[in-house]
Amino acid sequence: MKLLDGKETENVCRMLLNLNNYRVILGSASPRRKELLAGLGLSFDVKPMPDLDESYPSTLGVNTIPQYIARQKAQAYMDALTENDLLITADTIVWAMGQVMGKPSDRKEAMEMLRILSAKSHEVITGVCITTKKRSHAFSVTSVVRFHHLDEEEIEYYVDTYRPYDKAGAYGIQEWIGYIGVESIDGSFFNVMGLPVQRLYQELKKF
Repeated sequence: MKLLDGKETENVCRMLLNLNNYRVILGSASPRRKELLAGLGLSFDVKPMPDLDESYPSTLGVNTIPQYIARQKAQAYMDALTENDLLITADTIVWAMGQVMGKPSDRKEAMEMLRILSAKSHEVITGVCITTKKRSHAFSVTSVVRFHHLDEEEIEYYVDTYRPYDKAGAYGIQEWIGYIGVESIDGSFFNVMGLPVQRLYQELKKF
């Protein structure tokens, strides 16, 4: 792990000197996770793996689903990992009205998801898996988000302008829909974006 320039960043990195012997890898194509992990002051490589299986057993509890998928993603990298690699994988789901919302497949599904979320509270759960050749540790973090009522015109504008097909629940809280729609958040804002960096930082200190 290389330390980045800047006094503030060095102060953060000094707390993670235990990672000096590792090459940190982010196993995700998400630009949001890349941005959030960079905010910890780490140097890392981004190595997304296409077509990863994000299915899960129907018997899993909602809080364990994203952990399970994050572990499955990590497993796909195992043959390519070296002794000095530390891999971070993650998965985010939205739980609303008794159902799991992943990434919408098309415009129609994205709009339907936002209609369900409108004027209600829902949970955003992100599972993270930290993996080396010798060790693997997974955890999840939950945030509760409440939306104001969303007009049909607002839903159409957001979906057609931002095309949120790579986002669980069909929305990015850091985008226009978050500005005009989110009334409150109980928990980590960054978790809703896709990576609970405060908890991840604490877990990385233990490696």
